[in-house]
Amino acid sequence: MIEKDYKKLWWKIVLITLSFSLIPLFALGFTIYYQFSVSYQAKVMENLRTLVENRRNALDLFLEERLAQMVTLSKTQSLSRLTDEKFLNKIFTIMQARSKSYIDLGIIDQEGNHIAYVGPYKELKGVNYKQEDWFHSAMTGGVHISDVFLGFRRFPHFIIAVMNREGDKSWIMRATVNSEIIDNIVRGAQIGKKGDAFIVNQRNILQTSPRFHGEIFSHPRTPDFSRVNDTLVEEQVLGGKKALFAAKVIKNTRWILVIREDPEEQLTPLLQARFLAVILMIIGVMLITVGTIFTSRAVMRRLIAVEREKAASEDLMIQSSKMAALGKMAAGIAHEINNPLAVISEKAGWIKDLLAEEDLRRSENLQEFEESVHKIEYHVDRAKKVTHRLLGFARRMEPVQETVNINKTIDDTIDFLENEARYRNIDIQTDYDEQVPSITSDSAQLQQVFLNIINNAIDAIDKDGEVAIRTEYRPKPKEISVKITDNGKGIPKDQLDKIFDPFFTSKAPGKGTGLGLSIIYSILEKLGGRIMVASEVGKGTTFTIYIPAK
Repeated sequence: MIEKDYKKLWWKIVLITLSFSLIPLFALGFTIYYQFSVSYQAKVMENLRTLVENRRNALDLFLEERLAQMVTLSKTQSLSRLTDEKFLNKIFTIMQARSKSYIDLGIIDQEGNHIAYVGPYKELKGVNYKQEDWFHSAMTGGVHISDVFLGFRRFPHFIIAVMNREGDKSWIMRATVNSEIIDNIVRGAQIGKKGDAFIVNQRNILQTSPRFHGEIFSHPRTPDFSRVNDTLVEEQVLGGKKALFAAKVIKNTRWILVIREDPEEQLTPLLQARFLAVILMIIGVMLITVGTIFTSRAVMRRLIAVEREKAASEDLMIQSSKMAALGKMAAGIAHEINNPLAVISEKAGWIKDLLAEEDLRRSENLQEFEESVHKIEYHVDRAKKVTHRLLGFARRMEPVQETVNINKTIDDTIDFLENEARYRNIDIQTDYDEQVPSITSDSAQLQQVFLNIINNAIDAIDKDGEVAIRTEYRPKPKEISVKITDNGKGIPKDQLDKIFDPFFTSKAPGKGTGLGLSIIYSILEKLGGRIMVASEVGKGTTFTIYIPAK
């Protein structure tokens, strides 16, 4: 491929990868944010609804307690006793001990005359309230809670009036309540820096003092909620900005509790989440883009390298053919050599028989003859071992399934390393379980496993040590274990989980490739086995190989 074609291919790879990566990312991010936004806004509105209901309940409880006190007093005491100001003062003192919300207490007859009074404004006694709206409301409805007003006292307050009958006479118990307590309850709903809460009456006049939306006894600078009949929670635009409002009617009154919250404050976590999502999205896009560019460049470099290596592929095929031919040649050589070796061995044996039978015993050179025959037999045996190894090399070219005796395979492996062990004064001890059955596996592959581990054990000991090999048959789960233990230097704990990684070696530079244990792990995995290692620095290492006994 020419360079221009490579560039076009690179752009195609980048664009396709980015499309398949970023489109799902954006779709997923938008969906998650949208669902979170809807759920969070619904939660904010629900919290606002709960807040206005809780504040309303607190106001209801306060007013109902006062009504209950006054109804109980008016029902349990006679008019004659209540018009006794000493007795009335005693009752008022008891009421004040329970709650400091009362300012004064009075009894008004059915004509509207204030016939008994306890409180700081004695001049109120004798005042006639027959023309007052609250008087008619109490006389007709039995209970009346007024709006907040200034009145004679010149500070905000409201009255609670309860009507009672005694015979053919009707009379009213009237208490003045400090509206500051109502203010305090309402202020508890003023949440955040811009949150506000207040009470309006049915004429949309403020009954408490808001933080930001006007003064008491004026119209609030908000939408009109005076016509609300139940609970209202909605978002409205106020002064060009969005605001959240909740309104609810207070029982037994003509009041409406209004709570206002700033959505920017309440939705701050959502805005922060959106900001974080955008940042993460940008970071994700950058990482995907950078990763795509680097990966695609690596792919293109690899593609170019493959194209360049393609020219050398024929050489590799020839080399592979040579290796296969070498294996066949090794097998052929081994067979060809074995035939004359068999003849030499036979003739050497025949010579030995002749030396025993003929009269050559009297010869002065008899001992030399015998020594020569022994040397011939010894070197024939060595040549046979070489041919057997060549045959083993030939078998390693392709995997096979054959009947394998583990104990014998280990003995054959030890023969390869016997001279090396003897040279280093390392004793190889074996302890075979005679119950170990023959199995179906690849003897050459298993021999390579044992060879690598025993060779590593010899390297770990270096000189003057011992390698112990023990086999055991385990009926459950039907497997053979081979333990190879050395008393070498051991493996540090921080390296134990790395020893099977490719190219990891603890040997000195130039003395190990780091592939031996990795190859062992791969061979055993293919054969259905496994390997475990236990080691202690300064005491030695034990490799345990488990081979399925199938």
